[in-house]
Amino acid sequence: MSDQITVAIDAMGGDNAPSAPVEGAVLAARNTQTRILLVGDKDPVEAELNKHDTEGLQISVIGSEGKIEDSEAPALALRQKPRSSVLVATGLVKAGTADAVISMGSTGGSMAAAVVILGTIKGIERPAIGGPIVGSAPNQTILDLGSNIDCKPTQLLGFGILGSVFSKVLLNINDPKIGVLSVGSEQSKGNALTKEASSLFSKSGLNFIGNVEGNDLVKGIADVVVCDGFVGNVLLKLVEGIGTELGLQLQAALSDKMPPEDLKKLVQELHSKNNVVDSRGGGPVFGVNGVSIVGHGSASPATFDRSVSLARMCIETRLIEEMNEQVPRVMALASD
Repeated sequence: MSDQITVAIDAMGGDNAPSAPVEGAVLAARNTQTRILLVGDKDPVEAELNKHDTEGLQISVIGSEGKIEDSEAPALALRQKPRSSVLVATGLVKAGTADAVISMGSTGGSMAAAVVILGTIKGIERPAIGGPIVGSAPNQTILDLGSNIDCKPTQLLGFGILGSVFSKVLLNINDPKIGVLSVGSEQSKGNALTKEASSLFSKSGLNFIGNVEGNDLVKGIADVVVCDGFVGNVLLKLVEGIGTELGLQLQAALSDKMPPEDLKKLVQELHSKNNVVDSRGGGPVFGVNGVSIVGHGSASPATFDRSVSLARMCIETRLIEEMNEQVPRVMALASD
């Protein structure tokens, strides 16, 4: 790989496409000197790009046809829309034309494209989405956050390994502490899934600290917390909802006690602290054999800019190579 990093952005993905992806691409190209490939329907993407000063920036438009909607079944959409923006963008990574892909469109579509085109890391049955979500524990990685509703114990082990590598490589946490999210800290607590997963972790050689409870998450007791996607997605939306609702309550309670600008700043800070994923610019698809970043559909241009920085970090730290090395080794150890 050359020193020049190239990132493909799905210009049709997200609630505010193509304006937000295009503006974000311009910000990223200017701020990070990254070469950006905007993938989307050429006419609207080029029209949007022409609104910005791109002199001296390395931004190109790659044509595609349509996009995968949130309402579509990802597997079916991949077959019916082989030239959709996320498929073309992910294909650029497989071909070596791009080093990473970013999409704020259909998460299911992005993950399906990554699995089909990039493949999975050896030992990983299904990829996962995850990352820090709790404001008081900004370096605590939780996964899965919704991509695997029903899980097997070996999948939770895989999530733990991936999260551990992510914590070491990107968050600079030495020997990350791993916990299984359960209904009690005692080893005897939990359902069949958590108990069997705990047994696997205890043989893995990882820094496994046992069960953690919901109230432990705000304290950051574990650096990596694993759970199935059903629980994880409920948790993610609860955290996001609490941040939004607290902001509304503060506005109502303090509207006649604080200057409007100060109150607005306070609410924005509260929202930022309780939406850690968005503040980092989304997160990687854990377990696929390439750098694929996904995020909220409501992503702003600044979020796309941060996502490019995150993608660069994944590439520069050789995150995927480290995952390819660690996952098979730890899986073999836990299965003995």
